[in-house]
This record gives sequence, C-alpha cells and structure tokens, in this order.
Amino acid sequence: MVYPLDYFQHRRDCQRKQSHRASKIATLPRDYLYPLSPSERTILSKPIQELVQDVHKQVASPLDVLRTYGKVAIKAHEKTNCLTEILFPEAEEWVVNGEVNLNGPLAGIPVSLKDSIAVRGFDVSVGYSSKTGKPYVKDGPMVKLLKDAGAIPFVKTNLPVTLLSFESTNDVWGRTTNPHNSKYSPGGSTGGEAALLAFGGSRIGIGSDVAGSVRVPAHFSGCYSLRCSTGRWPKAGMDTSMPGQEGIASVFSPMARTLNDLSYFTRSLIQMQPWKYDHSVHPIEWRDHIEEEYREKKKFRVGVLRTDGVVDPSPACARALQQVAAALSAEGHDVYDVTPPSCFEALKIASHLLNSDGCQTFLSWFRTGEWNDAGAAQLSFYVRLPRPLKYLHYLWVKYVQRDALWADLLRGWHAKSAYEQWQLVAQREAYKARWHAWWRDEAQMDFLITVPNATPAVPHDGMKQAVSSCGYTFLFNLLDYTSGILPVTHVDRVLDALPASFSARKLNGVARGAYAHYDSIKMEGLPVAVQVVGQRLEEEKVVAAMERVEDALDKNGGRYALLEVD
Repeated sequence: MVYPLDYFQHRRDCQRKQSHRASKIATLPRDYLYPLSPSERTILSKPIQELVQDVHKQVASPLDVLRTYGKVAIKAHEKTNCLTEILFPEAEEWVVNGEVNLNGPLAGIPVSLKDSIAVRGFDVSVGYSSKTGKPYVKDGPMVKLLKDAGAIPFVKTNLPVTLLSFESTNDVWGRTTNPHNSKYSPGGSTGGEAALLAFGGSRIGIGSDVAGSVRVPAHFSGCYSLRCSTGRWPKAGMDTSMPGQEGIASVFSPMARTLNDLSYFTRSLIQMQPWKYDHSVHPIEWRDHIEEEYREKKKFRVGVLRTDGVVDPSPACARALQQVAAALSAEGHDVYDVTPPSCFEALKIASHLLNSDGCQTFLSWFRTGEWNDAGAAQLSFYVRLPRPLKYLHYLWVKYVQRDALWADLLRGWHAKSAYEQWQLVAQREAYKARWHAWWRDEAQMDFLITVPNATPAVPHDGMKQAVSSCGYTFLFNLLDYTSGILPVTHVDRVLDALPASFSARKLNGVARGAYAHYDSIKMEGLPVAVQVVGQRLEEEKVVAAMERVEDALDKNGGRYALLEVD
C-alpha cells in the first residue's frame, strides 16, 4: 500500500544511499586513488587462475589484487554509474582476519555481485527505496561459499527496479550507462555487472537470469556469461522483486571479463560442492570428462537458429551469427540451419507465466512517486486495463491491424487463477518435451548457436518499445537449457545498415518494438555477441563449446577485442 507521505521518505532514502556511496568513495584510502602502477597493470593482465597461483605461492598479495581492481572499479563507476555498495574497507578486514580462505581455488580474486545478493552489513535494495536501511545481519550462502573458495566480494552492482528490464536504472542508485556509448543501456537486469566487467573493473561476477538477465547484458556490454540450468549454481542468499515466482525460475549464474576466467570460475565454484551451502543445488560434481570430450572432439554438429519467427535478427546480430557459423564451417564442423518447435509459443507461455500474478508482486514494493522502468510500466499498465477494453484492443490488433501474432501475445494478459496457472505449467512441460524430442530425433546437434537478442544495446528508455523482444533468451529460460554468451564483433555503420527496402510497418508488434531504435550509425562500436546453447545441466559441454567457437574465430577472422583498461 502507498501513502502520499511515502514520497518524501522515498526521496530521503534515495538521497541517503547515494550520499553514503559518494562519501565512501571520497574517503577511500589513498591506495585506491593513486594512478595504476606497472605492477598493478601486470595484475590486471593476468587470468584469474594465474593470480590464484601467485596468491598461493605468496608471490602476490591479495590486498594488492583487491586494491588494483578497486581502483579500476571506481573508474568504471565514474564513467558508467555501475556500482551500488562499495565493500573495499570491509573486504580488506575479511582478508586480514582470515574470513577469506586464501588456500581456496579462487584465493585472492575480487568478485563483484549483483545488488540482489546478500552481504553481511549491507542492504539488498534491488533498486527499491523501501528495501533500504535494512542491512543483512549475516552473509547469505552464496557469499559464504565465495569466501570459503577464497574470493573477495568487493562491490555490488546496479540493476533495474523490478528486475524485468534490459536496462539498469532506479531511483535509489540512478542510471547505469554502457561503457562503449553512454547513450545506450549496458543491459539488464545484471547491467551494472556487465558494465563493470567490460570496463575491466572486475574479472568475475555473479548475476541472475529469468529472461536473459546475465546474457543480454554480456551481449550489450561486451563480456562473457553463462546461464546455468536450475540447480547447478547456488541461488540462496538473495532478494528479488518477485519472491515466490517459479513459473520461469530465476537462476544465479557467473559472468566474467574473459572466457578463460568464466571457465575457471564456473568450474572452481562447482568443485566447492555448493549443495553443502544451498539445498537447491543438485549434488553434481564438475564432470571433467565431459568438458575434455568437447574440447577434443574433432567434428561438431552445430545447429544455427537464424530466426525465432517472431523478430528476425538485425543486420549486426545476423552478421555476428554468420561470422561464427562460417568460422566453425571453416574448421570442418557440420554447420546447418534448424527450425525448432514454435518459438512464439515459448514466448507466449513464458511471458504469461512470469507475470501470472498480474504484476502485483513487483508493484507491491513501490512507494508513491517512485520511478518505474518504461518496459515494466507497459506490462503493468496493460494488465490493469479492464478486461472488456483489453478484448476490444485484441480485436482491433487482430482484425484491423491484422497482426495476429501480437494479438495472440496480448490476449489473456491478466492475473491468472490457480487453474489457469496450472494449465500454463502443463503447456510449459509439454513444450519442453517437444524440444527434447526435436533435439534428439531431428536436429541431432551437439550444440546450437543463435543471437542473444534481435538488436544490439537499446538506448535509454528504449524498453518502452522493446519490452516484449526477449525471445532469443527467454526461450532457454523456459526450457532451462544451459546457454553462454561470447562477444564476437562491434556494430559497423555500413555493414550493419538496414536495407533501403526495410519498413517497420510491415512487422508484427513485437518486431516493431525491437526495431524502433535500431540505427547502425548511432550504434556504431557497440558490442555484438552470439549465444551458444546446450541442453539442461550441460554446463561442462557449453563451456567447452564456447572455447572451441572462440578458437575458430581466432583462426578465421579474429576474436573480439576487449575494452582496454585506461
């Protein structure tokens, strides 16, 4: 419930949090403020497993590693507003008092965390002012596990209020921008994390994904991520905008600056037996033999999903996908186009399941006058329209505008009864069975490649139009498939221009929203990635397949060029 006076408390809480963040940065020890030294640049250049070895051998000090990445994180924040909570002084105490296990597989490695993860002594605001001023009294299981592995939580990163956006903006912390172009989003909902990693202010981090929230930010910003299947990566010790929502389960998953770091981080954390920390994790050891099998396999069968039949990929994204397909073909792999069961059906089932409460839960945390994400606001506006009006709108879209696909997606956009919810779950399970049979009997792939999104990064507030254009990631949340993102190239104003014959008026409502802001000239230089997909609980295979893809790119045109650390 909201009250008029709520607005003033909302403004006070937002000001308090931003002032505290600014004060903490301003009063950091001098070690965090000096320019980078040659030895610190050496630290920044090393993969995390080398840094771990240096810490184990006492060649490198974990405090030096922490301060080095702390310096760059502050620079990243100055450019992109990517940080929420600054943990540097507390992190140093954890190292000094032995709270961090410096014999672990991640010894001395700073790790950045999405704001939704619980750290002792800090809020988990999730971008809502109503959740501030309530610091957690103990670390969540995720943070306990990280410290036992030797990692040092050192910052928390920004996200969108509601967590239902490919942008990362809220009243509490402000707007995070893309490190390549400040007029564009870094992605969401793990956008602050992606901006930090792409800038070079962290090497490894953790986000969450319910419709693409670690994958789209990696695509928008230019870093790496892996959407794990449910039960493979811990999820306890966090907060969310939609507690209890399990129609499309959110999963916490790793992100990294490089693929090598992503592989090592994922493997190391699972080798720590996270099921001993979190009841939701399956007791499945890291299967080295599967990873090795796919690293060494001479010839892959690779399916290419060129379009989901809802929104054709933009020229930039189609070019990146073709670049990967061509590189794999040049290496002798069997690469072929595939047409899976209806992807639109997946988008419809998943979107209705995710919002089956009629958006009530994520709206319940808002205070009077609190800003809402433009995309999430669209969802909640439509769900609250009286049903007779919605039905008239459905008829208008289907029979006057002749957009049957958009009409079908909008129809039934209301809070679901238990009966309706169960029907949707049954449809979800039947759809997953169809995909399983299709993959096994028809496609017969080792893995699938496709775009992560129809377009590169959206401009700020672009989700008002593009909110429904999430099918290329949302599909694999519904299926619960393991899928990874690796950046491939950058938007080119000439190569990626729309053809002269292109007309948005010919598109369905979802596609029109996706293309509303596509402009290769304005987008020039933004990252473009590809998505590598395996089936459920195939993290080892997907990580190995991503490495083989990047190797193929190395030999056939070159891998993606990361942003240089200033």
